[in-house]
Amino acid sequence: MDFTQIKETCLYVQNLDRTREFYEGVLGLKVISHQNQRHIFFRLGTSVLLCFITEATRNETVLPPHYAEGKQHIAFEVAPGDYESVKRTVIERGVTITHEQEWRPLVNSFYFEDPDGHVLEIVPAGMWD
Repeated sequence: MDFTQIKETCLYVQNLDRTREFYEGVLGLKVISHQNQRHIFFRLGTSVLLCFITEATRNETVLPPHYAEGKQHIAFEVAPGDYESVKRTVIERGVTITHEQEWRPLVNSFYFEDPDGHVLEIVPAGMWD
């Protein structure tokens, strides 16, 4: 098999309004679908971030049930030249950076949390090359 990418990534959240305020309002992601009491989906380049209300998909009857609990983790990729400006913007928008990691010389990433406590990371493109 020759997979080309991970197309969708899921987070499980408690409050869609709060999730929208953070991912759209703070991080600037574009909303592409919203269904009250079930989900909100965001576009990121060619990928989609799916945010589901845990109980709505845990008890799914049409699609296979799915859910998760606890601190989940995802990373957002930015151009290497944009890393510092993205970090400044995140801080200016009131988000606390919880950790910055140097992976190798001149390759850092930083971590912060969303309103549900999920651990988010900003990484420069090429980090895994």
